[in-house]
Amino acid sequence: MTGDNALGEFLRARRGLVLPGGALAPVDRRRRVSGLRREEIALLAGVSVDYYVRLEQGRERHPSAQVVEALARALELDDDAATHLHELARPRVRRRRQARRRERVSTHLAQMMAGWHRTPALILDRHLTVLAANDLGRALLAGHTHSDDLVRLIFLDPDARSFYPEWERAAANTVAGLRAAVGLDRDDPALIELVGELSVKSEPFRRLWARHDVRQKSHEVKRFHHPVVGELTLTYEALTVNSAPGQQLVVYHAEPGSPSEQALALLGSLAATDQDAPSRPTSTTKT
Repeated sequence: MTGDNALGEFLRARRGLVLPGGALAPVDRRRRVSGLRREEIALLAGVSVDYYVRLEQGRERHPSAQVVEALARALELDDDAATHLHELARPRVRRRRQARRRERVSTHLAQMMAGWHRTPALILDRHLTVLAANDLGRALLAGHTHSDDLVRLIFLDPDARSFYPEWERAAANTVAGLRAAVGLDRDDPALIELVGELSVKSEPFRRLWARHDVRQKSHEVKRFHHPVVGELTLTYEALTVNSAPGQQLVVYHAEPGSPSEQALALLGSLAATDQDAPSRPTSTTKT
């Protein structure tokens, strides 16, 4: 996490994921490397092999925008990953890190969420920790060891693979979303702690983190197997909170008239009548 060659690490990881094929890199079962060789990527990007090697080794850190675009095409990067590559190639001025204050959620935003009785809603920070939720959002994630932490829920909760029927896809998207959310701030102590813990405790996380996938959390259809109401198929939208940079508002909804809508209604009814559940979302005023 604290290495100083982020650009080279990204290039090596993504090069290993490009499938050989075509005239420049024909499939060869005798190949002893995964993905493409350095010289193959250099040829596809139109740069010299020596220059590309210097990029991976960290001896050249700031390629031009044209070279970055060529590398993005050669590495078959999608828009989010290509944007991340451009950011890695920009010169950065390292500033003295200030102590991070505890994340707070706007009271007005929490009150607005509380009025959404048929829609689960969460506020996430850049580490995908749940900062606040309305009643239905809490009910959706209730009963897990890590209900307040989406990354640890996926990789450390013993019932995660039951809760997420499409666990492999959910896990890959979560790791890619975490990389996108934290951006280039690899020295963030909370991120270092999170990645260190999961790298030790979860082989799937370690494998996915090494891929360097980057994908913004935006919208997706997601399946859940809820322990109380059973199968749910929900679509979420992730929206940035402009008044609190780094926070995301995630809102789930079910197709009108679907069994999932009926299951959500039942879950909401149970949450409303549960005397042990808080009546309002946990939140504090943003400072």
